[in-house]
Amino acid sequence: MPTPPFELSASTVFVVPAFNEEANLPRLLADLESRPELVPPGSRVIVVDDGSEDGTAAIVQNYAGPLPVELIQLGANYGPGAAFRAGFAAALDGCSDDAFVVTLEADTTSDLDALSTMLARAEAGAELVLASVHGGGQMLNVSLLRRILSRGAGWAVRRGIGIQARTVSSFFRVYRASALRAASERYGETLIRESGFACKAELLAKLAAIGAQIEEVPVDVDGARRIGESKMRVLPTLLGYWRLMARSRIGLEKAAA
Repeated sequence: MPTPPFELSASTVFVVPAFNEEANLPRLLADLESRPELVPPGSRVIVVDDGSEDGTAAIVQNYAGPLPVELIQLGANYGPGAAFRAGFAAALDGCSDDAFVVTLEADTTSDLDALSTMLARAEAGAELVLASVHGGGQMLNVSLLRRILSRGAGWAVRRGIGIQARTVSSFFRVYRASALRAASERYGETLIRESGFACKAELLAKLAAIGAQIEEVPVDVDGARRIGESKMRVLPTLLGYWRLMARSRIGLEKAAA
């Protein structure tokens, strides 16, 4: 008996931070176009141009395809933390609590073949679903340094903050809008303090702190999908994780005092 087509009961809002992604963004949009079941009526695709110096913004402005694409332009390259803050604010503006907010890498390394499984987990009750390369997935065509950093970040966050998640830094996630809204209301402007790639671990920690149900789905990340180099810089990212864990330790010490 054939498997019935995947159907969503709620709309999706995609948030895609992009910095100098003119070579990759058209491919990502085409990938979404080929999966209309993931973009049901009422959905939106929000591209946050994080101060790009190439044609990233123009690609969105000139887009004439079937996707409901929107553009947010930041005045400079502030980093993914600022891009997510702006994207989440726009996503939650007018978004129903039962909608799903999907965050993606603009460089096409997010494997959209896994998204239906991630959304199904969210529909079943998960409030945050992580694409997990260390929970059954693989990192393919990725440098040894990046693999070590990714695994090290997961280990450090689990030990330093107490989050039981294997993959903490990937952009590829599904949030239930109600959980993201609850976290935004609780933390306000401090929901995302980190400007760099550590912002995803920070957000994960704060959703865990409010009791969000978090699940992981095994997903491969293939660096060969990307045109160009990764935008992640190693030293600033390491410093971001150090600041995150230091703030967490200070908070625990205050709570114990």
